[in-house]
Amino acid sequence: MRGIDRRGVPIARKLRRDLTPAESRLWAELRNRQLGGFKFVRQEPVSDYVADFLCRDARLIVEVDGATHSTDEEMRRDSIRAADLNHFGYRIIRVQNEDVYSAMEGVLDTILAALTSSPR
Repeated sequence: MRGIDRRGVPIARKLRRDLTPAESRLWAELRNRQLGGFKFVRQEPVSDYVADFLCRDARLIVEVDGATHSTDEEMRRDSIRAADLNHFGYRIIRVQNEDVYSAMEGVLDTILAALTSSPR
């Protein structure tokens, strides 16, 4: 929901400068409408969160998760975050760092399938 709450902008700007290696790799594939013509933005504030990658037209958020997202506490937080973002009309896809490195085509196929299954 662009423009509603801009408190997250300074954090998002810092995150854009400091992409993780996996985020940087995925961004290279998503930027400039390279995936099915869909426009993505990176590190975009949405409510109280910053989405790794967001396609506004398809209302889709792609999160790149590392090892820290495998603990019970992190999975609980991710679940709460997903519910909050779903409330704003977004769907969330989570991909693992390892998949970005070893199975990029599969990651891109999964994202494209989600993009094309939603109204534009």
